[in-house]
Amino acid sequence: MKRLYKIAAVSLASLALVGCTNLDETLYDTVSSSNYYNTRDNVIAVAFRAFDHGYWSVQWRQVLNEESGDQLITPTRDGWFDDGGIWRRYHDHLWDVDMGHDIADEWNNLFQGIELCTVSIEELQGVDFGRFNISQEEGENLIAQNRALRAWFYLRALDEFRNLPLVKSFNDQSQNTLSQVEPKVIYDYIKEDLDFCIHNLIKKENTGGNGILQGQFTQAAAATLLARLYINANVYIGEDHFADAEALCQEILDGKYGTYKVADRWDEAYDWNNETSDEVIFAFPSSGAHSYHMWARRTYWATVPHQAGKYFNDQKSKAGGHNCMYACSPSYDLNGVLYEYKLGMTVQKFRKYPGDERLKLYKNLGNSKREGMMLFGKLPYKEDGVTKYVKAPQMPYELCIRDAVGQFYDLPEGQWPSNKDSRMENGDMNSGYHFVKYPMYSDDDIGQIESDYVEIRLPEVIYMLAECKVRKGDVSTAGKLLNTVRKRNYPKANHTQVLYAPDGNATLDMEEMLDEWGREFFAEGRRRIDLIRFGRFTEAWWDKNQDPGDHTIIFPIMRKVLDANPALKQNPGYNS
Repeated sequence: MKRLYKIAAVSLASLALVGCTNLDETLYDTVSSSNYYNTRDNVIAVAFRAFDHGYWSVQWRQVLNEESGDQLITPTRDGWFDDGGIWRRYHDHLWDVDMGHDIADEWNNLFQGIELCTVSIEELQGVDFGRFNISQEEGENLIAQNRALRAWFYLRALDEFRNLPLVKSFNDQSQNTLSQVEPKVIYDYIKEDLDFCIHNLIKKENTGGNGILQGQFTQAAAATLLARLYINANVYIGEDHFADAEALCQEILDGKYGTYKVADRWDEAYDWNNETSDEVIFAFPSSGAHSYHMWARRTYWATVPHQAGKYFNDQKSKAGGHNCMYACSPSYDLNGVLYEYKLGMTVQKFRKYPGDERLKLYKNLGNSKREGMMLFGKLPYKEDGVTKYVKAPQMPYELCIRDAVGQFYDLPEGQWPSNKDSRMENGDMNSGYHFVKYPMYSDDDIGQIESDYVEIRLPEVIYMLAECKVRKGDVSTAGKLLNTVRKRNYPKANHTQVLYAPDGNATLDMEEMLDEWGREFFAEGRRRIDLIRFGRFTEAWWDKNQDPGDHTIIFPIMRKVLDANPALKQNPGYNS
């Protein structure tokens, strides 16, 4: 097993050196094992070259799966973010084959990743591992890394587009299809890869986090991806596999595939040293000196006001200036009255249970520590010893961030604008709580942009298991499972009030289960599929009407993708 850990250590260095642009330009017909593989490090670099592309690609998933959900919005703000109405159309589920680039980019990024993994698998299968002092066990692990990553790419594609071409080989194109195959074919292909990976990947045996295993798939990571496939099988292929998801999640929780545990703090899994967290099952490594894609415009650097760097004191960060793209869907109308929507009302869903640590105002405490997740009200900072407040970027008003969308401008907190028109096209820089999921540490803090991007956490396993229990009527067991995670979010004195029965007085049902998914996995790129699995995606919420049909649960194949491959057929419900 020591040899496997050595591979991990080198692979992390390789991850930092392999960029998505280089992947685009690699000419594989001129690179073969006979003229490339000269050292052990060459083999490992090939094994992990697709991983940085995978990390980079999460930006587009974030847009598609959160902007189309009920929790996050991008309203027009003082003339910013109209962008031809693209954000309203995501919100309203009015996408079509010519809408923007994000949907087409997601398709292309996913299939580029699938192809990169397939090339690596076939090249590694032809390598004489012994020549490079790599054991057969290590070699199988390297191949399994790419089969797991390929399954991850394909699972995203199945989730978002459903009808996909099959890519099985780079060397033998006859195994592939130009046109789409039935979703069941892709489902079985993903399952085949993950079944292989569960038996050929490393099993994390020790506590203290992933350490040098961070950035590698493990047995538990592959098993969790398979559980994702099972729990959404009814959506993907019309088959009920909740029992399979339940059994597999129980095995993961029992430690069959490795040693993990829920963190004591809600934010430990997102913190700068999260490679030490036993809650993290799989994460893409980040480093301020190399790759930090989650701090890009379409991910977590874009969840705060444009000038929030003054509040965080991170104005010299390599990630550059902030961007106020994402905010929470509002809870209040412009008379200060709570809406009555079952969905959305993001902050109010957190407020439902008193004392939630995540609802506190985000603050940097120094020494790589933070508290809270939300940004609201006025944001102070010091300049030349004088207290000032973060302003709007182009108009002369200090921000006072509200849980509402409208044109507040410089109105004092507690006052409401005379214009009562609350909609996506009519916001300002005060509209909607902002949030900090991963810490925005200051320029003088060692932890600045050092958090690894967490793709799989143990609470996902617990929540999938709990959902399966609720679906079959075992609400008591489901409540106990969820409480093992939820208890860290609230003061101990509040536990009787906030924990689910039988540990507390809170009531759990399917409506509450969906709300709890939204709280625990807020802004983690998955809200869309959770809404779809619960049959709620097409419903109305703030400034969105009921969808006219259910074709919107998958995205269209964009025109430039169709033009590039005439064998593809448009998804049902969209023009071609």
